[in-house]
Amino acid sequence: MTIDCCYIGKTKAEYLKTGIHLYEKRLGHYLKLTTTILPDLKNAKNLAISEIKKKEAQLILNRLNPGDYLVVLDEKGKHYTSRNFADWFQQKMNRGTFRIVFQVGGAYGFDEQVYKRANEKIALSSMTFSHQMIRLLLVEQIYRAMTILNNEPYHNT
Repeated sequence: MTIDCCYIGKTKAEYLKTGIHLYEKRLGHYLKLTTTILPDLKNAKNLAISEIKKKEAQLILNRLNPGDYLVVLDEKGKHYTSRNFADWFQQKMNRGTFRIVFQVGGAYGFDEQVYKRANEKIALSSMTFSHQMIRLLLVEQIYRAMTILNNEPYHNT
């Protein structure tokens, strides 16, 4: 199974880059992880929010393969405990899911087209985090899930 973490725009803060890189490196022990960075829109300041979301949706949808399992990170998505998230991963592995794409939205969230294509919506918290910060939280939770599935002590430290 391949996990693809897809983001709009580069991660800007060094401390986030450092943390993301740490967990991406650790995850290499468990599964194939790719990161896709979609470019920030040019002249976004001059566009309406709805237009930004539509253009970002096209970037997201154009890169997906028909068999990809698309998970959008959304505050209205399903909530999991870390152990339940690990069980979710185990179910996907048991079903032979080839590629899971975790899509982090831009600053304004997703266009309706993306929600329609999504196989699932997941919330990492009831709180709202910046689309930059959620990247680190996502890879840490994927790493935590892998350590839970492998009965390793990280989850309890």
